[in-house]
Amino acid sequence: MSFKLLRFVLSLMLFLALRVAPATAQNSSDAPQVPGLDQSRPPTPEEEDRMRRAKDLAKRENQERQAQLKRDTDHLLKLATELKQYVDNSNENVLSLDVVKKAEEIEKLAHSVKEKMKAN
Repeated sequence: MSFKLLRFVLSLMLFLALRVAPATAQNSSDAPQVPGLDQSRPPTPEEEDRMRRAKDLAKRENQERQAQLKRDTDHLLKLATELKQYVDNSNENVLSLDVVKKAEEIEKLAHSVKEKMKAN
């Protein structure tokens, strides 16, 4: 692809992104969105209760996710400390299988923590 064509495509993408962003921002609302709820009228008591329960559930799920992240990061720190101790006690000629397993465990846990953080 030539430089001019690439520059044109990137400029077009930027132009479209700037045109779409304000339209999208105008459509957002601070009111909670509940499926099946008519937004043109005030909610009924049942609908308010459903919205409150949905909000409470989301809050509990977020608190549980945060607690799990804390537990995982504490465990990650413990594993990393153990790995450092293993490496400090080894020499250049010996690399223990435990060190490799510990590093793999750290990698899996770190990936899990990263995915949970993205889910926010």
